[in-house]
Amino acid sequence: MNFSKVLQTLKNFNELVMFQHTIFSLPFIFIAMITAAGGWFGWKLLLLGLGAAVSARNFAMAFNRWCDRDIDAKNPRTASRPSVDGRVGGGKMVLFILGNGALFVGVAYLINDLAFKLSLPILGILALYSVMKRFSFLAHLILGLSLALAPIAGVIAVSESVPLWSLFLSLGVLFWVAGFDVLYSLQDIEFDKNEGLHSIPSRFGEKKAILLSRIFHLFTLFFWFLFVIFAPLGQIMLFAWAFCVMMLGYEHYLVSQDFRNIPKAFFTVNGYLGIVFLTFCIADRAL
Repeated sequence: MNFSKVLQTLKNFNELVMFQHTIFSLPFIFIAMITAAGGWFGWKLLLLGLGAAVSARNFAMAFNRWCDRDIDAKNPRTASRPSVDGRVGGGKMVLFILGNGALFVGVAYLINDLAFKLSLPILGILALYSVMKRFSFLAHLILGLSLALAPIAGVIAVSESVPLWSLFLSLGVLFWVAGFDVLYSLQDIEFDKNEGLHSIPSRFGEKKAILLSRIFHLFTLFFWFLFVIFAPLGQIMLFAWAFCVMMLGYEHYLVSQDFRNIPKAFFTVNGYLGIVFLTFCIADRAL
């Protein structure tokens, strides 16, 4: 076996699905699990939660890349992706999609009955985003829904139920993701118009897209405030909410200054937001 070839293949698949971006959904799975368990939920659920999160995201991202090969090949920003330049062929992507889908269902089976019953519908929702953007500007909300399933899955893993506070947490995630995805789509506004693709920026223009993104993030803060109030957590989480207010405000400030700041606002700010939110939750339960 050629070790360097194997390593390069792993790098190509990592670039294909952008594994590091799992950081957007992973903290909220664990926030839900910690809240539902009232603290530490055990090593078994930790490993199963990681397995479910990674396999679900790999499935969603690979399916998206597979569906978008024709679009990505025309866009200068995405033309160098492994799915376009031949580093990862269509057949390999299909196997990767099916393998991660099967892994997700298998992990759900090991978690509990409700998780297993919901596993296939969840995969269906994850796949919907990839086709939705060809038909409707509501694709941003479908992407938000895809990540909003993460905390729901987390609480189901622990308690096999869906309490009200988990819905507030998930709705916050939905509008958080939709809001920053609208900002990210500003980079492709002209390309989307030319190709007949649907996004809020291409449909309503830059100014209205930024306004809608801000409205989405106000909904985020509203639902996360309800989560903090209704969840069985302490007052430390109010500081977590205040931190989210500052980070989302900073994100919009960056974009308003220069669209070249969009990658920084998208990846860095939102990545730190989830990690710090989780850190506050761990501290709350520890203290």
